Amino acid sequence: MSNTDIDLATLRNHIDDIDSQLVELLARRASVTQKVGELKSKTGMPIYAPDREADLIRRRRAQAEEKGVPPALVEDLLRRIMRDSYQTQHNAYKCTHPQAGKIVIVGGHGALGSVFVDMFTRSGYEVAVLEQEDWPHSASILEGAGLVIVAVPIKYTVEVIEKLSGLPENCILADITSTKQAPLDAMLSAHQGPVVGLHPMFGPDVQSLVKQVVVVCDGRHSDAYQWLIEQMRVWGVALQHSSAKEHDDAMAFIQVMRHFSSFVYGVHLAGENPDLQQLIAFSSPIYRLELAMVGRLFAQDPQLYADIIYNNPDTFALLKRFRDRFDNALHLLESGNKGEFIKQFFAVGNWFGDYAKACLVNSKKLLLKADDDRHV
Repeated sequence: MSNTDIDLATLRNHIDDIDSQLVELLARRASVTQKVGELKSKTGMPIYAPDREADLIRRRRAQAEEKGVPPALVEDLLRRIMRDSYQTQHNAYKCTHPQAGKIVIVGGHGALGSVFVDMFTRSGYEVAVLEQEDWPHSASILEGAGLVIVAVPIKYTVEVIEKLSGLPENCILADITSTKQAPLDAMLSAHQGPVVGLHPMFGPDVQSLVKQVVVVCDGRHSDAYQWLIEQMRVWGVALQHSSAKEHDDAMAFIQVMRHFSSFVYGVHLAGENPDLQQLIAFSSPIYRLELAMVGRLFAQDPQLYADIIYNNPDTFALLKRFRDRFDNALHLLESGNKGEFIKQFFAVGNWFGDYAKACLVNSKKLLLKADDDRHV
Protein backbone atom coordinates (compact mmCIF):
# COMPACT_ATOMS: atom_id res chain seq x y z
CA MET A 1 0.00 0.00 0.00
CA SER A 2 1.43 3.37 -1.01
CA ASN A 3 1.85 6.35 1.26
CA THR A 4 -0.95 8.05 -0.68
CA ASP A 5 -3.30 5.17 0.10
CA ILE A 6 -2.33 5.30 3.79
CA ASP A 7 -2.85 9.06 3.94
CA LEU A 8 -6.22 8.77 2.20
CA ALA A 9 -7.34 6.02 4.57
CA THR A 10 -6.34 8.16 7.56
CA LEU A 11 -8.25 11.16 6.25
CA ARG A 12 -11.31 9.03 5.54
CA ASN A 13 -11.17 7.71 9.09
CA HIS A 14 -11.16 11.30 10.34
CA ILE A 15 -14.20 12.04 8.21
CA ASP A 16 -15.96 8.96 9.56
CA ASP A 17 -15.22 10.08 13.12
CA ILE A 18 -16.59 13.57 12.43
CA ASP A 19 -19.70 12.16 10.75
CA SER A 20 -20.26 9.95 13.80
CA GLN A 21 -19.99 13.01 16.03
CA LEU A 22 -22.54 14.78 13.83
CA VAL A 23 -24.99 11.94 14.37
CA GLU A 24 -24.41 12.12 18.13
CA LEU A 25 -25.03 15.88 18.07
CA LEU A 26 -28.23 15.40 16.09
CA ALA A 27 -29.44 12.87 18.65
CA ARG A 28 -28.70 15.33 21.46
CA ARG A 29 -30.49 18.11 19.59
CA ALA A 30 -33.53 15.88 18.98
CA SER A 31 -33.69 15.12 22.70
CA VAL A 32 -33.75 18.84 23.51
CA THR A 33 -36.33 19.70 20.83
CA GLN A 34 -38.59 16.96 22.18
CA LYS A 35 -38.48 18.67 25.58
CA VAL A 36 -39.22 21.98 23.86
CA GLY A 37 -42.26 20.36 22.26
CA GLU A 38 -43.48 19.10 25.64
CA LEU A 39 -43.12 22.60 27.11
CA LYS A 40 -44.96 24.16 24.17
CA SER A 41 -47.80 21.66 24.50
CA LYS A 42 -48.23 22.68 28.16
CA THR A 43 -48.12 26.42 27.57
CA GLY A 44 -49.97 26.56 24.23
CA MET A 45 -47.05 28.11 22.38
CA PRO A 46 -47.22 27.52 18.62
CA ILE A 47 -44.94 24.77 17.33
CA TYR A 48 -43.65 27.10 14.63
CA ALA A 49 -42.10 30.41 15.74
CA PRO A 50 -41.10 32.24 12.52
CA ASP A 51 -39.17 35.04 14.26
CA ARG A 52 -37.15 32.54 16.30
CA GLU A 53 -36.41 30.45 13.21
CA ALA A 54 -35.34 33.49 11.16
CA ASP A 55 -33.06 34.72 13.94
CA LEU A 56 -31.48 31.29 14.36
CA ILE A 57 -30.75 31.04 10.64
CA ARG A 58 -29.31 34.56 10.56
CA ARG A 59 -26.94 33.92 13.48
CA ARG A 60 -25.74 30.55 12.18
CA ARG A 61 -25.14 31.98 8.71
CA ALA A 62 -22.99 34.71 10.27
CA GLN A 63 -21.07 32.10 12.26
CA ALA A 64 -20.54 30.03 9.11
CA GLU A 65 -19.14 33.09 7.35
CA GLU A 66 -16.62 33.59 10.15
CA LYS A 67 -15.56 29.93 10.01
CA GLY A 68 -15.15 29.86 6.26
CA VAL A 69 -18.11 27.51 5.77
CA PRO A 70 -20.62 28.29 2.99
CA PRO A 71 -23.59 29.99 4.75
CA ALA A 72 -26.01 28.45 2.25
CA LEU A 73 -24.81 24.97 3.25
CA VAL A 74 -25.39 25.68 6.92
CA GLU A 75 -28.83 27.13 6.22
CA ASP A 76 -29.81 24.08 4.16
CA LEU A 77 -28.69 21.74 6.93
CA LEU A 78 -30.48 23.71 9.64
CA ARG A 79 -33.74 23.95 7.71
CA ARG A 80 -33.69 20.19 7.15
CA ILE A 81 -32.89 19.57 10.82
CA MET A 82 -35.61 21.97 11.98
CA ARG A 83 -38.16 20.33 9.70
CA ASP A 84 -37.41 17.05 11.44
CA SER A 85 -37.51 18.68 14.86
CA TYR A 86 -41.06 19.84 14.21
CA GLN A 87 -41.89 16.17 13.82
CA THR A 88 -40.37 15.30 17.21
CA GLN A 89 -42.68 17.96 18.70
CA HIS A 90 -45.73 16.51 16.91
CA ASN A 91 -47.01 14.52 19.88
CA ALA A 92 -49.44 16.63 21.88
CA TYR A 93 -50.76 20.18 21.72
CA LYS A 94 -52.39 22.51 24.21
CA CYS A 95 -56.17 22.56 24.05
CA THR A 96 -57.10 26.22 23.52
CA HIS A 97 -60.75 25.71 24.55
CA PRO A 98 -61.32 22.81 26.97
CA GLN A 99 -65.03 23.76 27.22
CA ALA A 100 -65.54 23.53 23.45
CA GLY A 101 -67.56 20.36 23.73
CA LYS A 102 -67.48 17.45 21.35
CA ILE A 103 -65.70 17.85 18.00
CA VAL A 104 -67.57 15.98 15.26
CA ILE A 105 -65.80 15.37 11.95
CA VAL A 106 -68.29 14.42 9.23
CA GLY A 107 -66.22 12.19 6.99
CA GLY A 108 -63.53 11.79 9.62
CA HIS A 109 -62.44 8.42 8.29
CA GLY A 110 -61.57 9.98 4.94
CA ALA A 111 -58.05 10.96 3.96
CA LEU A 112 -58.11 14.63 4.97
CA GLY A 113 -60.80 14.28 7.63
CA SER A 114 -58.60 11.81 9.49
CA VAL A 115 -55.84 14.45 9.69
CA PHE A 116 -58.16 16.72 11.66
CA VAL A 117 -59.39 13.84 13.81
CA ASP A 118 -55.76 13.18 14.71
CA MET A 119 -54.92 16.84 15.40
CA PHE A 120 -57.94 17.45 17.65
CA THR A 121 -57.29 14.18 19.46
CA ARG A 122 -53.65 15.15 20.06
CA SER A 123 -54.97 18.44 21.47
CA GLY A 124 -57.10 16.71 24.08
CA TYR A 125 -60.59 17.24 22.64
CA GLU A 126 -63.38 14.69 22.63
CA VAL A 127 -63.64 13.72 18.96
CA ALA A 128 -66.40 11.80 17.20
CA VAL A 129 -66.69 10.74 13.56
CA LEU A 130 -69.89 10.76 11.53
CA GLU A 131 -69.83 8.67 8.35
CA GLN A 132 -72.53 7.87 5.83
CA GLU A 133 -73.56 4.66 7.58
CA ASP A 134 -73.92 6.58 10.87
CA TRP A 135 -76.72 8.92 9.73
CA PRO A 136 -79.49 6.86 11.39
CA HIS A 137 -77.72 7.66 14.69
CA SER A 138 -76.56 11.18 13.74
CA ALA A 139 -78.69 12.91 16.39
CA SER A 140 -76.87 11.16 19.23
CA ILE A 141 -73.47 11.69 17.62
CA LEU A 142 -74.12 15.42 17.12
CA GLU A 143 -75.60 15.90 20.60
CA GLY A 144 -73.45 18.29 22.62
CA ALA A 145 -71.24 19.15 19.64
CA GLY A 146 -69.29 22.38 19.95
CA LEU A 147 -67.74 22.13 16.51
CA VAL A 148 -68.84 20.20 13.43
CA ILE A 149 -66.47 20.01 10.49
CA VAL A 150 -67.72 18.74 7.14
CA ALA A 151 -64.90 16.80 5.47
CA VAL A 152 -66.62 14.96 2.64
CA PRO A 153 -65.96 14.97 -1.12
CA ILE A 154 -66.86 18.22 -2.88
CA LYS A 155 -69.84 16.82 -4.75
CA TYR A 156 -71.50 15.76 -1.47
CA THR A 157 -70.59 18.79 0.65
CA VAL A 158 -73.69 20.96 0.16
CA GLU A 159 -75.99 17.93 0.44
CA VAL A 160 -74.41 16.92 3.74
CA ILE A 161 -74.52 20.49 5.09
CA GLU A 162 -78.24 20.67 4.37
CA LYS A 163 -78.74 17.61 6.59
CA LEU A 164 -77.14 19.41 9.56
CA SER A 165 -79.97 21.86 10.25
CA GLY A 166 -80.57 20.65 13.83
CA LEU A 167 -77.21 21.55 15.36
CA PRO A 168 -76.96 23.12 18.83
CA GLU A 169 -77.36 26.91 18.60
CA ASN A 170 -73.83 27.71 19.76
CA CYS A 171 -72.17 24.94 17.74
CA ILE A 172 -69.61 26.07 15.15
CA LEU A 173 -70.24 24.70 11.68
CA ALA A 174 -67.21 24.55 9.37
CA ASP A 175 -66.13 22.82 6.19
CA ILE A 176 -62.74 22.00 4.67
CA THR A 177 -63.75 21.88 1.01
CA SER A 178 -61.52 23.30 -1.74
CA THR A 179 -64.33 25.58 -2.95
CA LYS A 180 -65.82 28.05 -0.53
CA GLN A 181 -68.73 30.14 -1.81
CA ALA A 182 -71.29 27.35 -2.26
CA PRO A 183 -70.45 25.50 0.99
CA LEU A 184 -70.37 28.77 2.96
CA ASP A 185 -73.78 29.83 1.59
CA ALA A 186 -75.18 26.39 2.43
CA MET A 187 -73.83 26.52 6.00
CA LEU A 188 -75.23 30.02 6.57
CA SER A 189 -78.62 28.80 5.39
CA ALA A 190 -78.63 25.52 7.33
CA HIS A 191 -77.30 26.81 10.67
CA GLN A 192 -78.02 30.05 12.52
CA GLY A 193 -75.01 29.77 14.79
CA PRO A 194 -71.29 30.41 14.13
CA VAL A 195 -70.13 29.47 10.63
CA VAL A 196 -66.66 29.46 9.04
CA GLY A 197 -65.24 28.10 5.79
CA LEU A 198 -61.77 26.54 5.83
CA HIS A 199 -59.60 25.31 2.99
CA PRO A 200 -56.49 23.34 4.02
CA MET A 201 -53.98 23.84 1.21
CA PHE A 202 -52.33 20.48 1.81
CA GLY A 203 -52.99 16.81 1.29
CA PRO A 204 -53.41 13.97 3.76
CA ASP A 205 -49.77 12.91 3.42
CA VAL A 206 -48.38 15.87 5.43
CA GLN A 207 -46.24 14.89 8.40
CA SER A 208 -47.33 17.87 10.49
CA LEU A 209 -49.23 21.12 9.97
CA VAL A 210 -46.23 23.35 10.60
CA LYS A 211 -46.10 26.03 7.86
CA GLN A 212 -49.08 24.46 6.10
CA VAL A 213 -51.55 27.02 4.74
CA VAL A 214 -55.23 27.09 5.70
CA VAL A 215 -57.46 29.71 4.08
CA VAL A 216 -60.14 31.09 6.42
CA CYS A 217 -63.38 32.51 5.02
CA ASP A 218 -65.42 34.18 7.75
CA GLY A 219 -69.12 33.36 7.84
CA ARG A 220 -70.98 34.38 10.98
CA HIS A 221 -70.13 35.18 14.63
CA SER A 222 -66.36 35.11 14.11
CA ASP A 223 -65.73 35.83 17.81
CA ALA A 224 -67.22 32.44 18.65
CA TYR A 225 -64.66 30.49 16.64
CA GLN A 226 -61.52 32.43 17.49
CA TRP A 227 -60.48 29.54 19.70
CA LEU A 228 -60.46 27.33 16.60
CA ILE A 229 -58.27 29.86 14.77
CA GLU A 230 -55.93 29.95 17.76
CA GLN A 231 -55.87 26.14 17.92
CA MET A 232 -54.67 26.00 14.34
CA ARG A 233 -51.96 28.55 15.17
CA VAL A 234 -50.83 26.28 18.00
CA TRP A 235 -50.54 23.48 15.44
CA GLY A 236 -48.20 25.72 13.42
CA VAL A 237 -50.65 26.50 10.62
CA ALA A 238 -50.08 29.57 8.43
CA LEU A 239 -53.53 31.21 8.26
CA GLN A 240 -54.67 33.29 5.31
CA HIS A 241 -57.96 35.20 5.53
CA SER A 242 -60.08 35.76 2.44
CA SER A 243 -63.62 36.22 1.24
CA ALA A 244 -65.19 33.16 -0.34
CA LYS A 245 -65.26 34.81 -3.77
CA GLU A 246 -61.61 35.88 -3.61
CA HIS A 247 -60.71 32.36 -2.56
CA ASP A 248 -62.62 30.69 -5.39
CA ASP A 249 -61.22 33.12 -7.95
CA ALA A 250 -57.68 32.35 -6.78
CA MET A 251 -58.26 28.60 -6.77
CA ALA A 252 -59.18 28.77 -10.46
CA PHE A 253 -55.51 29.59 -11.08
CA ILE A 254 -53.87 27.71 -8.20
CA GLN A 255 -55.77 24.45 -8.53
CA VAL A 256 -58.05 24.11 -11.56
CA MET A 257 -55.75 25.50 -14.23
CA ARG A 258 -52.65 23.74 -12.90
CA HIS A 259 -54.36 20.37 -12.44
CA PHE A 260 -56.04 20.54 -15.82
CA SER A 261 -52.77 21.51 -17.53
CA SER A 262 -50.99 18.60 -15.86
CA PHE A 263 -53.83 16.29 -16.88
CA VAL A 264 -53.54 17.33 -20.52
CA TYR A 265 -49.75 17.00 -20.43
CA GLY A 266 -50.10 13.50 -18.99
CA VAL A 267 -52.70 12.54 -21.59
CA HIS A 268 -50.40 13.82 -24.33
CA LEU A 269 -47.43 11.84 -23.01
CA ALA A 270 -49.48 8.66 -22.75
CA GLY A 271 -50.82 9.23 -26.27
CA GLU A 272 -47.37 9.79 -27.77
CA ASN A 273 -46.01 6.88 -25.70
CA PRO A 274 -42.32 7.82 -25.46
CA ASP A 275 -39.90 5.73 -23.41
CA LEU A 276 -40.59 7.17 -19.95
CA GLN A 277 -37.43 5.78 -18.36
CA GLN A 278 -35.37 7.33 -21.14
CA LEU A 279 -37.07 10.71 -20.59
CA ILE A 280 -36.20 10.50 -16.91
CA ALA A 281 -32.61 9.43 -17.59
CA PHE A 282 -32.03 12.24 -20.10
CA SER A 283 -33.63 14.95 -17.96
CA SER A 284 -31.77 17.48 -15.87
CA PRO A 285 -33.13 18.11 -12.34
CA ILE A 286 -35.50 20.89 -13.44
CA TYR A 287 -37.14 18.70 -16.07
CA ARG A 288 -37.35 15.76 -13.69
CA LEU A 289 -39.11 17.95 -11.15
CA GLU A 290 -41.57 19.16 -13.77
CA LEU A 291 -42.20 15.59 -14.90
CA ALA A 292 -42.55 14.51 -11.28
CA MET A 293 -45.29 17.08 -10.69
CA VAL A 294 -47.25 15.62 -13.59
CA GLY A 295 -46.62 12.04 -12.46
CA ARG A 296 -47.66 12.94 -8.91
CA LEU A 297 -51.10 13.95 -10.14
CA PHE A 298 -51.76 10.55 -11.69
CA ALA A 299 -50.73 8.72 -8.51
CA GLN A 300 -53.68 10.24 -6.63
CA ASP A 301 -57.46 9.89 -6.50
CA PRO A 302 -58.92 10.75 -9.92
CA GLN A 303 -62.35 11.42 -8.40
CA LEU A 304 -60.89 14.17 -6.20
CA TYR A 305 -59.28 15.98 -9.12
CA ALA A 306 -62.33 15.51 -11.31
CA ASP A 307 -64.44 17.13 -8.59
CA ILE A 308 -62.02 20.07 -8.25
CA ILE A 309 -61.90 20.70 -12.02
CA TYR A 310 -65.58 20.09 -12.79
CA ASN A 311 -67.06 21.69 -9.68
CA ASN A 312 -66.97 25.32 -10.83
CA PRO A 313 -68.24 25.87 -14.41
CA ASP A 314 -67.04 29.49 -14.19
CA THR A 315 -63.48 28.21 -14.63
CA PHE A 316 -64.24 26.75 -18.04
CA ALA A 317 -63.95 30.20 -19.60
CA LEU A 318 -60.53 30.62 -17.98
CA LEU A 319 -59.36 27.31 -19.45
CA LYS A 320 -60.64 28.33 -22.88
CA ARG A 321 -58.65 31.58 -22.66
CA PHE A 322 -55.61 29.49 -21.74
CA ARG A 323 -56.24 27.35 -24.82
CA ASP A 324 -56.51 30.50 -26.98
CA ARG A 325 -53.17 31.78 -25.69
CA PHE A 326 -51.60 28.39 -26.37
CA ASP A 327 -52.92 28.58 -29.93
CA ASN A 328 -51.56 32.12 -30.30
CA ALA A 329 -48.14 31.01 -29.09
CA LEU A 330 -48.24 28.10 -31.53
CA HIS A 331 -49.10 30.53 -34.31
CA LEU A 332 -45.98 32.58 -33.42
CA LEU A 333 -43.93 29.41 -33.76
CA GLU A 334 -45.49 28.42 -37.08
CA SER A 335 -45.02 31.92 -38.51
CA GLY A 336 -41.40 32.08 -37.39
CA ASN A 337 -42.08 35.31 -35.50
CA LYS A 338 -39.26 34.99 -32.99
CA GLY A 339 -39.21 38.72 -32.30
CA GLU A 340 -42.79 38.73 -31.04
CA PHE A 341 -42.03 35.66 -28.90
CA ILE A 342 -39.12 37.49 -27.24
CA LYS A 343 -41.26 40.63 -26.79
CA GLN A 344 -43.96 38.63 -24.99
CA PHE A 345 -41.32 36.81 -22.96
CA PHE A 346 -40.02 40.15 -21.63
CA ALA A 347 -43.56 41.37 -20.94
CA VAL A 348 -44.37 38.32 -18.84
CA GLY A 349 -41.04 38.65 -17.02
CA ASN A 350 -41.94 42.24 -16.14
CA TRP A 351 -45.33 41.06 -14.84
CA PHE A 352 -43.62 38.58 -12.50
CA GLY A 353 -41.16 41.30 -11.44
CA ASP A 354 -38.80 40.53 -8.56
CA TYR A 355 -40.63 37.29 -7.87
CA ALA A 356 -39.11 35.81 -11.03
CA LYS A 357 -35.60 36.55 -9.73
CA ALA A 358 -36.47 35.07 -6.33
CA CYS A 359 -37.78 31.95 -8.09
CA LEU A 360 -34.50 31.62 -9.97
CA VAL A 361 -32.53 31.66 -6.71
CA ASN A 362 -34.88 29.39 -4.79
CA SER A 363 -35.21 26.89 -7.61
CA LYS A 364 -31.44 26.42 -7.66
CA LYS A 365 -31.66 25.13 -4.09
CA LEU A 366 -34.45 22.75 -5.05
CA LEU A 367 -32.50 21.48 -8.04
CA LEU A 368 -29.45 20.70 -5.93
CA LYS A 369 -31.61 18.69 -3.54
CA ALA A 370 -33.32 16.94 -6.45
CA ASP A 371 -29.98 15.48 -7.49
CA ASP A 372 -28.95 14.29 -4.01
CA ASP A 373 -30.65 10.90 -4.32
CA ARG A 374 -29.89 10.35 -8.00
CA HIS A 375 -27.64 7.40 -8.74
CA VAL A 376 -26.00 7.31 -12.16
